[in-house]
Amino acid sequence: MKLANDGLADVCDRINNRIQAFRKDGSFVKEFFFEKNTLGNGAVWDIALWPDPKQTYLLNADGENNEIRIIKREDGSVVGSFGHSGRNAGQLHWVHAMAIDGRGNVYTAEVDTGKRIQKFKLTSDALK
Repeated sequence: MKLANDGLADVCDRINNRIQAFRKDGSFVKEFFFEKNTLGNGAVWDIALWPDPKQTYLLNADGENNEIRIIKREDGSVVGSFGHSGRNAGQLHWVHAMAIDGRGNVYTAEVDTGKRIQKFKLTSDALK
């Protein structure tokens, strides 16, 4: 769960492949589904808020499909993604946790036999 500047709590629902948003009082606001056919441990393992003042984007770590999705918080549309299954640099194996610094660099942590942390450096102005 991440609490955004707009007061919404964005919550991972891993097994049901969705992100839900709630107000601080617990009332439901909206939900977005991703990769609905994903079985196993689901498609929404962690989320991180983009560091712009409006937190326009939400990144979704998908540990079952081994990718990071870039999602518009407003409507849930996927505007990009990176990563794929593998054990080499830049590839992902059970990406479990994620963080974003103020410069837009993304840090991922992998579990199972991945057991590593990677840094993905922001090289584009697309999300600024």
